[in-house]
Amino acid sequence: MAKKHASTGGKKQSYFYLDVLDYITNEKKFLIFILIGFIAAAVSINFGQAAMWVGFVFAAYSAVANDSIQSLGTFIESNKHRKWWVLWLFVGGIFLVTITYSWIAFDGDVTYMRLLNKNGETKYPHPSEFSIYQVIAPLVLLILTRLRMPVSTTFLLLSVFSSSSEGITAMVTKSISGYAIAFILSFVIWYGFYNVIRKFFKSRKIHPWWTYIQWTVSGLLWAVWIMQDGANIAVFLPRQQTLLQFIIFSSTIFLGLGILFYLRGDKIQKVVSEKVRISDVRAATLVDFSYVLLLIYKLFISTIPMSTTWVFLGVIGGREIAINLARNKPGKKHKNKALWMIFRDFSYATIGLIISVALASGANPAIQQEIVTFFERIF
Repeated sequence: MAKKHASTGGKKQSYFYLDVLDYITNEKKFLIFILIGFIAAAVSINFGQAAMWVGFVFAAYSAVANDSIQSLGTFIESNKHRKWWVLWLFVGGIFLVTITYSWIAFDGDVTYMRLLNKNGETKYPHPSEFSIYQVIAPLVLLILTRLRMPVSTTFLLLSVFSSSSEGITAMVTKSISGYAIAFILSFVIWYGFYNVIRKFFKSRKIHPWWTYIQWTVSGLLWAVWIMQDGANIAVFLPRQQTLLQFIIFSSTIFLGLGILFYLRGDKIQKVVSEKVRISDVRAATLVDFSYVLLLIYKLFISTIPMSTTWVFLGVIGGREIAINLARNKPGKKHKNKALWMIFRDFSYATIGLIISVALASGANPAIQQEIVTFFERIF
């Protein structure tokens, strides 16, 4: 028996090593890129403002790639039949118009006053010298994105620039309330009106005007997302950008969007595609519409940065639970699957929050001391 157990254990170990080797082989290019990225980050912090641009380039792609599931995920999923460059020019054009307006209207600020208040004060000061934690934060986000973890870019990127724990606490409070409101609203819509929606969507033939409605709603959602989460990328650059800085900022993200659409959302897109009938343009439009209403509401009640990822997870979580409760399918298989997906997505977002606080404490000794003091009070 002992030999049998040893043999079984040996097989499990060999399978584990094979899985690791397969992963390394399949992700070889990505792992090389990440390794080069960490080396570049370590070198750049010794050359003044070079770290600013290195961190910005990493943030430009990682933030959009991770947050694509919420702002562009349903749009990408329901337009898989269209050419990638058509989608890119549409979304990229909206991006350029939205940030250009902010840059002009707010005297060089591209974040719609998310990083500055009316008096020019900020809880997220632009550092004269960048720490290694600030520059590698986008790389950590890229790794989590590759693992299909829908973590909050707001927590992960802004927290390492926060001057105190108050900035982080304010973000967390606003984001959790956003998740709760989104979950409840989405649940009410999809559970309360399930039969009406099901009857209306039952026809496989989709009227052409649904496409126009979806593109309008998606365009509005993308613009509002930029107003909320553009700060996650711009945080690496001066709070009020010069014309040259603005050109580099806008063109880099515009090209990054092109890569994202060419890859069709990359691996993180699975978080959206696995949900029930989300590729239907009508369902995608309804999801985006409820989501954009919440973002607009949160956008105008406060200028405090918020995790739009958490709001989106609330929207699709409430929808998934509502649909599986309203359906008359026998058994608990579908309900358990829905609960598992919601738990998994929420867990991933929470893991991202924990990593964010850890990076923030490393970047800012004051935050580290506040966290230590907090736990000392508890224990």
